[in-house]
Amino acid sequence: MTGETMAEDRGTGMEVAVVTGLSGAGRSTAAKCLEDLGWFVVDNLPPELIATMVELGAQARGAITKVAVVMDVRSRAFTDDLSSIIKDLDARGYKPRVLFLEATDAVLVRRFEQVRRGHPLQGDGRLIDGITAERQMLAPLREEADLVLETSALSVHDLRAKIEDAFGSESATQTRVTVLSFGYKYGLPMDADLVMDVRFLPNPFWIPELRDHTGLDAEVRNYVLSQEGAEEFLDRYHQLLRLIGAGYRREGKRYLTLAVGCTGGKHRSVAISEELARLLSNEDGMAVKVIHRDLGRE
Repeated sequence: MTGETMAEDRGTGMEVAVVTGLSGAGRSTAAKCLEDLGWFVVDNLPPELIATMVELGAQARGAITKVAVVMDVRSRAFTDDLSSIIKDLDARGYKPRVLFLEATDAVLVRRFEQVRRGHPLQGDGRLIDGITAERQMLAPLREEADLVLETSALSVHDLRAKIEDAFGSESATQTRVTVLSFGYKYGLPMDADLVMDVRFLPNPFWIPELRDHTGLDAEVRNYVLSQEGAEEFLDRYHQLLRLIGAGYRREGKRYLTLAVGCTGGKHRSVAISEELARLLSNEDGMAVKVIHRDLGRE
C-alpha cells in the first residue's frame, strides 16, 4: 500500500474545515454554528498543531467525524504560512474546506467600536490601521478559500443560515423536539419551553378497567383520543407547533422541549404525547423523541 493510499484511507470519513478571515467578521458566530451542527471546534490552534489535531480525531474510532479549526492573526507567531498547513492536510487525504469571513472597513470599525475593543494588529496606531494590515496579511489565504462570506449586510441569523447550508447535514439542521409527558403532582419540568395542560380531558384513572393501564396501552389511548375536544386540540396544537418550529429554525434555535401534563403523568399526558409526536414526526425539519418522565412513578 502506497503512502498516498494510506493517507486516503486514514482520511476517509473525516471532514475538516478551517475557519478564518478578518477580525470582527463573524468567526465566533461561525464557530458556535458549527458546534451546533455537530462539528468538533478548536479555536486559535497553532497552525503546526492542526494536522496533529485532525489525526487524533481520525483515531477516535468514529467519536469525532468533523473537525473545524478557527484561525486568526493571533497565531502569526507560530507561522506565516497557514496555506502550507492546509496543503499538508490535503496531501494526507483530509481535503479541508476553508471558510473565509470578511466585511467592509466601515462595518468592521463600527463592530469594534460597539464592543470597545482594539484590533489585534492595531498596536499604537489607529483601528483602521490594524484592519488594513490584517486584510493585506490574509489576502493570499482569501484567494485559496473554498467559500468567502461577506458579512457586512448579514444578521447573525443570516450568517448562521449560510453556514448551515454549506456545512450542515439535513439531520444537523433539524429542530430536535422532545415531547415530555409529566404529572403535575410531581412538579413542572424545569427545562420545558412550552407546556400543554391536558387535564381538561376525562381522567381514565376513574374507570376501573383502565386505571392500571397507561397511555401506552391501546385501551387508554383510544379512550383519551376519542374524548370530545381531543382531536381538535391535537390538530390546532399541531398547526401551532409548525409555526413555532419554523420560527425556531429561522432564529437558529435547534432544540425545543414540549411538556404535556396531566395529574399523574400516567394516562392522558402519555397518550397525547405519543400522538403529538407521531404527528410531528411527519413534519420536515423536525426530529422528534418522546420521554415519559413520571410513567411508573406511582
